[in-house]
Amino acid sequence: MNVQQQHYRTIWPDANNRYVNIIDQTRLPFAFVPVRINNVADMVVAIKTMQVRGAPLIGVAAAYGIALAMHQDSSDMALDVAAQQLLRSRPTAVNLAWALTRMQQHLKTLTPAQRIEAAWDEAAKIADEDVQQNQAIGQHGLASLQACYSGKPLQILTHCNAGWLATVDYGTALAPIYAAHDAGLPVHVWVGETRPRNQGASLTAWELAQHGVPHTVITDNAGGHLMQHGQVDMVIVGADRVTRSGDVCNKIGTYLKALAAFDQHIPFYAAVPSPTIDWQIDDALSEIEIEQRGADEVAWVQGLTAQGVVESVRVIPQQSRALNPAFDVTPARLVTGIITEKGVYSPADLIQLRPSI
Repeated sequence: MNVQQQHYRTIWPDANNRYVNIIDQTRLPFAFVPVRINNVADMVVAIKTMQVRGAPLIGVAAAYGIALAMHQDSSDMALDVAAQQLLRSRPTAVNLAWALTRMQQHLKTLTPAQRIEAAWDEAAKIADEDVQQNQAIGQHGLASLQACYSGKPLQILTHCNAGWLATVDYGTALAPIYAAHDAGLPVHVWVGETRPRNQGASLTAWELAQHGVPHTVITDNAGGHLMQHGQVDMVIVGADRVTRSGDVCNKIGTYLKALAAFDQHIPFYAAVPSPTIDWQIDDALSEIEIEQRGADEVAWVQGLTAQGVVESVRVIPQQSRALNPAFDVTPARLVTGIITEKGVYSPADLIQLRPSI
């Protein structure tokens, strides 16, 4: 996607496969800062601190983390240790474990001497596949947007950031929106701020502005009000994990958007590449580990002062505690459809995508 008219991916290796570049998403929207990742320890920190975030991008970052590890030590032990370090960096997104399993299975068929180049090649392949999947999600989702178009600009509500910043390129939930905008279909996006980290206000709004898509940032609690007053035609979100029965685990607050959409008979879609579907899990509420992040993310907010300085301020009393679950689960009964690279499926039909064993 474009940043000031220049094309970027969110992650890319140097020409000689010695290090990896990422966009530091903790600096957005006030500064666009590429960061060099030199080793697997750097990548673990980048994932933990959300310099890279979004389920598909985390998976690709983990794959490149393995490549960095193999560049230093390509033994079986080093491979397993690196995979475990990366796996522990964030627990909820299934793409992380998926990418690590794929890298381990591929590399363990090779000799240690062959693994260095092969690891970089496989990580690049995973990255390219992500781009292709997201482009396809955009086209399948575009058909759903066109079906809802009635001559007036389509009003779409989204939550968190599931755009190109959450993937290698194009995005998941935003991919159909970009496709519609580029095809000349008038769209307007209601961007939920997504407390506590404000990924909607800081990331989604920033990338929509870069692409020229009309949008308005709203407080998280305004979504239901807009739906009640006929100002939302469709809700599209991403996901960190989708179960085989169609439950959607996504950024905290998604469940409330889905409830409001269901009550107002508004279509609610989750857009995900197939690696985000966890075929081993049926009951999301009991089987998915929900990441519990630090209380400071709730207690403190970062912003730009009138003097142009980025600062953090505390917004809760010193003596107050804060709870910070990062994700919630939207039951399949509230989901209209899952937009994938292979088509749009109802939760009941999602099983058709299950790979044969």
